[in-house]
Amino acid sequence: MKGSLSNRVSRCVIITGMSGSGKSTALHMLEDLGFYAIENIPPSLLPQLIQVLGKHEEAVQNGVAAVVDVRGESLLDDLLAIIGSLRNRGLNIKVIFLDASDSCLVKRFEETRRRHPLSSDLTILEAINRERRELSQIHEIADVVVETSDMALSQLRNEILGKMDISEGPLSVIFTSFGFKYGIPQDSDFVFDVRFLPNPFYVPSLRSMSGKDKEVQDFILSQEGVSSFFGALSVLMEQVLSLYRNTGKNIVHIAVGCTGGRHRSVAVTEWLGSLFPGNSSTRHRDIEKDTVIS
Repeated sequence: MKGSLSNRVSRCVIITGMSGSGKSTALHMLEDLGFYAIENIPPSLLPQLIQVLGKHEEAVQNGVAAVVDVRGESLLDDLLAIIGSLRNRGLNIKVIFLDASDSCLVKRFEETRRRHPLSSDLTILEAINRERRELSQIHEIADVVVETSDMALSQLRNEILGKMDISEGPLSVIFTSFGFKYGIPQDSDFVFDVRFLPNPFYVPSLRSMSGKDKEVQDFILSQEGVSSFFGALSVLMEQVLSLYRNTGKNIVHIAVGCTGGRHRSVAVTEWLGSLFPGNSSTRHRDIEKDTVIS
């Protein structure tokens, strides 16, 4: 058992702490980074689950993240023993404890109208105090304690990733060309309108080609001011993608549009894709819709 566990899933992050402190949010953050995410699992099931996930590619490659909290009731008592057992088997297991002030937790429960897991016969504040007592031992052994009272989402992400020494992968960028007459892609994050560029459609020898053809690209680049525009666009893209990274996004969809989606937008999309060759992909949604038969 020891060999099979350590050779497969090698990392597990247990997220615990006070109800309303942001545990589900933290779980989703790790899930976006490729962790296999599990919400509210009884601790006694963790060893079996981690063994089963040895056949799951992402779990093996990135790790497992699990929320374990007071909703487990008496099952939570097993957590300390399970953590020790898994560590003895060679698993790199870390415990994140999320906390917040009583006033902040009360405010969050009142704003969301959600019921505290322990509040069936208690006020919200009484339930919070009881939960603190029940989680006190776990709080003491936690590898990382994060106080979320005054944290924005981006701050919580940076705090968790920094303290857990978890590195983010490169931002993935999807560049899509499209024609405005067919509508803007609904799932785009950022849209460029390049209809101001000279249109190869009006050049008879280029009309049947597309923006993927070198002749079309050379024609667009040869026009006055276009080269300097591309230089400025590359700088802008670096800034835009840097800012998107700060929001916690892992995938950004950049859409580039011209009238029909065959010449100018395709050429610019191809060029943008070449700027980020390691972590981008290009798609041409409407490239065949205005095909000219010569």
